[in-house]
Amino acid sequence: MSLYQHARDGNVDSIRDALASDSAAVRRRAAEFLGEIADESDQATVDALLRAATTDDDPEVRGAAVDALDEIGEAALQQLLEELTGGRSDSEAEWVTAQKFARALEADRPELRMAAANALGRLDDASGLQPLVTALDDEDPRVRLRAAQACGTFADPRAIPGLRERLDDAEPRVRRAAANALGTIGTDEALSPLLDLLDDGDESIRRIAAGALGKASTPEPVEPLARALGDESGVVRNAAVYSVIELLSNVPTQQSHAVRDQVVSELKAADDATVVEPLVEILTEGRQSRQRRNAAWILGRVADPDASAAVEALADALADDDPQTAQFAATSLKSLGGPVAEDRLLDRLGPEHPDDARAKAVFVLGQIGGQETLNRLEEYADDDSQAVRKRVFSAVSKLRAGGP
Repeated sequence: MSLYQHARDGNVDSIRDALASDSAAVRRRAAEFLGEIADESDQATVDALLRAATTDDDPEVRGAAVDALDEIGEAALQQLLEELTGGRSDSEAEWVTAQKFARALEADRPELRMAAANALGRLDDASGLQPLVTALDDEDPRVRLRAAQACGTFADPRAIPGLRERLDDAEPRVRRAAANALGTIGTDEALSPLLDLLDDGDESIRRIAAGALGKASTPEPVEPLARALGDESGVVRNAAVYSVIELLSNVPTQQSHAVRDQVVSELKAADDATVVEPLVEILTEGRQSRQRRNAAWILGRVADPDASAAVEALADALADDDPQTAQFAATSLKSLGGPVAEDRLLDRLGPEHPDDARAKAVFVLGQIGGQETLNRLEEYADDDSQAVRKRVFSAVSKLRAGGP
């Protein structure tokens, strides 16, 4: 049975036995699985990982065991640190513990420096940040990796200079961790170096950069993100679209109009499927109203009128709980027009739909409909809803007169 199957079945004993395998790859994977499924109360597994972290002859196995102890819990990780830090009493202040872990960052054994970096990332004490920034220059890339990850948990701008330097690290994992940490900090100063990473040869780094740049408070990333819409990687393209939408929500009000125009121009030039699919996902599954409003607004300007998924999402949004999202959806359906929109709107005239959504559907149909729409709307001239009747009267008048 494979390690994966043992992990799926929660068979900790069999995975722990694999830590004695002759294969370093098997031992490393076993440590990783134990970190995912073992419990702090399982001292036998903690002890096995402690042995692996301190005595295994393969550095990757030792590193995986350190991370596994970290995943199992703070108590397990502290057992590894105990020989250097003297442990921690229940009454010990966070800053005292942070000082002990900071000293462990200077230990000769790199696995203990790794454990100290992980532990400092767990503590909510600002005094632990500077030692971690110093550890970003550690000679061991495994320590630099954990230090960068821990800096990300602090999300403190003071780590920006050190993290920027790690963007040129020879170890790809360190570069990715530094990019992630800068994205987590999220200030314009932290995000600025990520602009150049949109052209990086590492797909993961491009995705990280594209996903983080939506936090910017300036329109500077719009054009680079638009270029990323042509990336060969689908995950990078998706991240870029999400960030463009988020960017619209974050830029200052006085710049909003100019940024919207630029966004629409750039998105129109991109491949339709690349743009429309994530916009539909944001509109239908997003939880932030501002992003969903922007998605509804942009769809009406970049989607093809025959794009049924986009039209369907907009028609559903007419019943949105957020009035602005519903209004933007109606405006976008009016902009798209066409037989697909007409059909979807006609499907939403029945009393099973909310009256506000029905009224909006009637309004749009009055702008884009033809003879079939006119015939259908006349059936609702005596509708129970006053709002719907009012919209029907106006729409029928326009259609009889030959259009708006």
